[in-house]
Amino acid sequence: MPAIFKRLWQVNWAEQWQYRANLIMYILYWLVSPIIYLAVWTSIATANGNVSGLTANDFITYYMILLIVDQLTSNIIIHIFAYKVQDGTLSGELIKPIHPMLTSTLVNDIAFKTLNLIVLTPIWIVLVLLFKPQFDSVSISGILLSIPAILLGYMINYLLSGTITSLAFWTTRVYSIHEFYYALILLFAGQFVPLQLMPEVIQNIARFLPFQLFMYLPIQIIQGKLPTNAIVQGYITGILWFAVALMVFRLVWREGVKRYSAVGA
Repeated sequence: MPAIFKRLWQVNWAEQWQYRANLIMYILYWLVSPIIYLAVWTSIATANGNVSGLTANDFITYYMILLIVDQLTSNIIIHIFAYKVQDGTLSGELIKPIHPMLTSTLVNDIAFKTLNLIVLTPIWIVLVLLFKPQFDSVSISGILLSIPAILLGYMINYLLSGTITSLAFWTTRVYSIHEFYYALILLFAGQFVPLQLMPEVIQNIARFLPFQLFMYLPIQIIQGKLPTNAIVQGYITGILWFAVALMVFRLVWREGVKRYSAVGA
């Protein structure tokens, strides 16, 4: 199996370098929203002194860290797999002795993510020089402690996206369904605004959902703003959701493959 993943990495890594225009498009897509949110909330905090206790620097550091965390926990599985079900090219992958979505597609996503981070790094440095955030509360221990949360966030997000993508076995409207899923992330993951500024009902719901692991929880851990019990609760919630996401994904995938048909299949 390690040899298989090594070969898949070589193929997918080389493939990613062939789509440089596509890479630039995705980078711009991921950068625009957080930078807009950063500018808006920073302006409001500067004008009012703070927003519910958050200063302009708090917003700057939050969104600067979000740019990196979002890259690490997000995925593009809907764009690199759904069409294979719809045009029948999945047939060739189903006869291979590996899981199409948990091997080739996963490695493809990681290769894309790695190249994105390489391109994002100099852009992120330029943004740091422009906005001049003070990362006083960020520590090595906080960064290390956030790694399990980031890994959990990526795995849960990948499995949930994979589950939604697998709905392509039943419907051609899978992209619309995924857009609704993205809207939930926007609301409950803390991308639009840090969750502590959301209404209390949204905060209470978010504690029991997996979306905070995608951005908010790792960012707060990195910034050193969460007590130990909140971090532990976040990890427990993440582990439970990982188990649920894996179980649901396997069920939907199994039932979807049963009904899959294509020319030559």
